[in-house]
Amino acid sequence: MDITCETTVADVATLHPATIKVFQQYHIDFCCGGKIPLADACARHGVNLETLLADLRAAMITPAETTQWEDATLTDLIAYIQQRYHVPLRTELGRLSAMLTTVVSRHGERLPEVLVPLQATFERFQYDLIDHMHKEDNVLFPAITALEAAHNAGESPGGRWTGIDQPIQVMEAEHEAAGVALATLREITRGYAPPEDACPTFRGLYHGLAELERDMHIHVHLENNILFPRATQLAHVT
Repeated sequence: MDITCETTVADVATLHPATIKVFQQYHIDFCCGGKIPLADACARHGVNLETLLADLRAAMITPAETTQWEDATLTDLIAYIQQRYHVPLRTELGRLSAMLTTVVSRHGERLPEVLVPLQATFERFQYDLIDHMHKEDNVLFPAITALEAAHNAGESPGGRWTGIDQPIQVMEAEHEAAGVALATLREITRGYAPPEDACPTFRGLYHGLAELERDMHIHVHLENNILFPRATQLAHVT
């Protein structure tokens, strides 16, 4: 794939997973907001286009650390998403919530303009994300798995599976909302930069939130740009 200024961010990240680290380095959204040309992404983030293109091309000739999931079965991709992201996320969200409670109790009076909105945003994000994953694990993912099994058995989808479009759209809208929450967390914390006198728990909290953001971007990318488009295409095969 020869990338140009008109190639979309999502296409580059999907076809060349090794480039994801480059987008993360420049804080360019490659999941929810990835369906824009590279030139537009650079303009939004104040990144030099030629520098980005050079870094992306360098990453593309480096062996990718991420599996080429666009070639895997949907069932395998779903299993990976659940084991790599859904299962550990439930634990990690609880861990970060507990750390945040500790930090607020110790430093909330000193930094109310940071920690109060940070806790409120995170707790809402946590609640919404757990509910979101529950719907995927119990409704949408089983439907996609069944769709693929029917296709592999030679059954014609007809109009039976076109109803999958609506829940996918709902999940994508919820991904968009999660992206807004993550952007808010980054803004509140000034890029997850703890105060110079921050205690180890404070620093650990910010580190954990930064890791959460990175994982969420890849998590959503796998669903929005690979799983959902392929499932939609399969549902409309005639």
